[in-house]
Amino acid sequence: MTKVLYEKTGRIARITLNRPEVMNAIDDELPHLLAAAVAQADADPGVHVMVLSGNGPAFCAGYDLTYYAEGNGNGQATQDMPWDPIKDYAFMWKNTQAFMSLFRALKPVICKVHGFAVAGGSDIALCSDLVFMEDTAKIGYMPARVWGCPTTAMWVYRLGPEKAKRMMFTGDKITGREAEDMGLILKATPAADLDNAVEEMADRMASVPINQLVMQKMVINQAVEQTGLMNTQRLATIFDGITRHSPEGINFKNRAEDVGWKQAVHERDTGTYDWTQNRPINAPK
Repeated sequence: MTKVLYEKTGRIARITLNRPEVMNAIDDELPHLLAAAVAQADADPGVHVMVLSGNGPAFCAGYDLTYYAEGNGNGQATQDMPWDPIKDYAFMWKNTQAFMSLFRALKPVICKVHGFAVAGGSDIALCSDLVFMEDTAKIGYMPARVWGCPTTAMWVYRLGPEKAKRMMFTGDKITGREAEDMGLILKATPAADLDNAVEEMADRMASVPINQLVMQKMVINQAVEQTGLMNTQRLATIFDGITRHSPEGINFKNRAEDVGWKQAVHERDTGTYDWTQNRPINAPK
């Protein structure tokens, strides 16, 4: 089954993440298939706007931890052990650049989020130009608690330093309504209204000449890039690898292999496990 779907209706290119059985979780192929679909839309002179969405119960639940965390006890998802930080960086940098194809595309991208856009899924959503969410959908970067650093760093560029710290220091998930109130996304709507809200915006933007859309996006993106976006992303990508191979990160991965990633993630997100001491909080020493 094609992991990223592409179709064109009028002036709108529709790109759909298509691993619904795992809530569109990210594997080795999905980032690069996404970038290829973006490139196809960008090269089509008939496309003015892209709409990115996810098939199934969620937009994207992040990296596929069944593959990257629970299995492959020797870390072969990215490389053989012992860990080589440069190999890790090269692997994750390619994924970061694939997500950033949404930001760097000449034409604007609207992201439609339902269900969840969490962990690496939030990276994808926040690289888009405009984000619409169901008001009850959840977005967050829970690996900030252990085993991750958002490589695109888009949280700070959308929220500013204090609110980005509030999200990264806790790893909390917030609703679409909270995300709009915080300024993270453009608009949150009831689930029944989400499609119409996205279509209205896409149709409105599609009536603008491509050259106008491209010039406005380039000017605004240039202002962001001048703040040192790529340098920040390089540091974040290096730190992402370090977080997964720190003592606490190794303990998290071992825990996932022992009890399954769902339990390990639950313990991480609820704060009920001490990753430094490698034992449940309040457990006998």
